Amino acid sequence: MQPHSLGPQRYPGPRRFAGPPTSFIVITVALIQVVGTLSAASHQDAPRPLDALAFLLLLAGPAALAFRKRKPALMLPVALVATGTYLWLGYAWGPIALSLALSIILTASAGLRWQAWWGAGIAAGSVVLASALAGDDNWPLRASAGVAWAAILVVLGEGFRRRRDRFAEYRRRREEARKAERDEYRLTLARDIHDVVAHSLSMINVQASVALHVGADDPEKLRPALEAIKAASKESLTEVRQLLGVLREDVPLAPAERPSLTRVPELVKNAELGGLTVTLLDNANHQDAGPAQQEAAYRIIQEALTNVGRHSGARSAVVRLDSGDTALTVRIDDDGTGMGGALPGNGLTGMRERATALGGTLTLHGLQPGLRVEAILPATPHTEGTLP
Repeated sequence: MQPHSLGPQRYPGPRRFAGPPTSFIVITVALIQVVGTLSAASHQDAPRPLDALAFLLLLAGPAALAFRKRKPALMLPVALVATGTYLWLGYAWGPIALSLALSIILTASAGLRWQAWWGAGIAAGSVVLASALAGDDNWPLRASAGVAWAAILVVLGEGFRRRRDRFAEYRRRREEARKAERDEYRLTLARDIHDVVAHSLSMINVQASVALHVGADDPEKLRPALEAIKAASKESLTEVRQLLGVLREDVPLAPAERPSLTRVPELVKNAELGGLTVTLLDNANHQDAGPAQQEAAYRIIQEALTNVGRHSGARSAVVRLDSGDTALTVRIDDDGTGMGGALPGNGLTGMRERATALGGTLTLHGLQPGLRVEAILPATPHTEGTLP
């Protein structure tokens, strides 16, 4: 049985930085604009003193930032109107433009690219017009600086948006990888449970049938059948407990012994107890076969012999193991009726999946009479680890 106790692995990655809370941004910007403007006004001779309308406009821009997640399209228009009205009415100059700058950045970051560029263009145009009308000799320099800053703000917002999109794509791919790993993990558990339970219950059923058949006529034959039932049920219970323990994190598991080629004779003996004559031809070099190859070979032989005993009506079977330079070949022949037109079940699917997981193949060949199950398990570097 495969060591599942570690469970699916985790995929550590960069943590997403979602930024400060919206309430923190709104309060901070409002304090900066109000306190900063009050401080600046004390050193200016503004055409119009600060009044209730001025403070309302100073707070309107920061308040618009509260919509950055729910309705981001409202931020920039409100901030533009509030900032433009404040400056047009002739109030003292201060950090009034902070909320407008953040609105441009957050609008672009929200994916409203054209709205951000339009807002930045209106703000830049207003700076150029105001500089030209002021009659300052350096107005071209001031206008150029305003236009550049407007463009920089949009580019910053675009950068934040791309960074957020990259994080979203990373999280999506990580979740897909986790889901694929969980699916493969569940598939592996289901395959192991099927192999253990199907094989053991099949042998128990056969031996119980033998016991019922010979019990009345020859009581001496009851003992081997009952011993086989006892051994099969004990082994099945042990492996099922280990498998079910994986599903409960509060159950500590002892390291499970992985099936290997050295245990194949046990499979042969169990099959013979069910009345099947089995010949084992082991020509494989056990030292050259990796743990994953040996486990796959064991499970394939186990399932194949189970199917022979349950479905084919065969009297004899031959299990052959051969190892070459690049692969381990497993072949199980029987003299039964073959598939008999039956559709492949979970057992055959599980055998093919085990071979495919190692980069190998599993094929069925009709015999006269009988069926041949042949698996080729390559000896590649990745086969030395745990089967998926």
